[in-house]
Amino acid sequence: MRWLVTGARGMLGQDLVARVREGGHDVVALDRDELDITDGAAVLDAVAGYDVVANCAAWTAVDDAETREGDAFAVNAVGPQSLARAADRHGARLVQVSTDYVFDGHATAPYAEDGFAAPRSAYGRTKLAGEWAVRAEAPDHLILRTAWLYGAGGGCFPKTIARVAADKGGLDVVEDQVGQPTWTVDVADLAVRLVEARAASGTYHATSSGLTSWFGFAREVVAAAGLDPEIVRPTTSAGFVRPAPRPAYSVLGHDALRAAGVEPIGDWQQRWTTAATEVLR
Repeated sequence: MRWLVTGARGMLGQDLVARVREGGHDVVALDRDELDITDGAAVLDAVAGYDVVANCAAWTAVDDAETREGDAFAVNAVGPQSLARAADRHGARLVQVSTDYVFDGHATAPYAEDGFAAPRSAYGRTKLAGEWAVRAEAPDHLILRTAWLYGAGGGCFPKTIARVAADKGGLDVVEDQVGQPTWTVDVADLAVRLVEARAASGTYHATSSGLTSWFGFAREVVAAAGLDPEIVRPTTSAGFVRPAPRPAYSVLGHDALRAAGVEPIGDWQQRWTTAATEVLR
């Protein structure tokens, strides 16, 4: 298959390009200086001739989106709409990456793929709008919601925690936000497996299994960095007020993957053990 990956120099984009190549497929990698996904005419030309278009481009500055929602909307909603229209015109399957922020974060059980979306932030609203646009414009689509991403190819929570722990000898991390730390390598692998399995069009959750808090994850990170995990102290979100609200509960269910016969990503702790050396090097 011939793949086109947008946002290809981002943390997830890099791993997806590598995984597609490892799978024996042809891939063209474009970043924002090579393709403006909000330019419908340019996108229509760029998508011609591909079997799969995977959109890893996104506005991910969650706090900045609160005051620049129009800019975030252009990238997170207008861009996917342009790609979806072009993919449909040229007969390509569209893979769109979305987020746990489309949910309100108040649940006490994993969010289902068809669960009620009620974003509480500008970022979440713009990403949800991107989902709607993809569903409306490209019947042949895979929407992959992911969360708590980390990887070797960009800045991420584990790198920051390891650095701060080493520099300051201790740090406070919130324990009242729960989710699923997820390696970008695993999201890339899942995307390729879904395409190769010819999974039905729809929404799937691309997160690790299990759950933990940011505090629990930070302790695992610090231990992997060769430091004493006891230097990580628990605190609450009240001590870290940010412009955009963070979901207290970001655990996503994986029933759609199982129904499609595709294995979900493994337990977050096991996957972190595998990823730690590469991510923290």
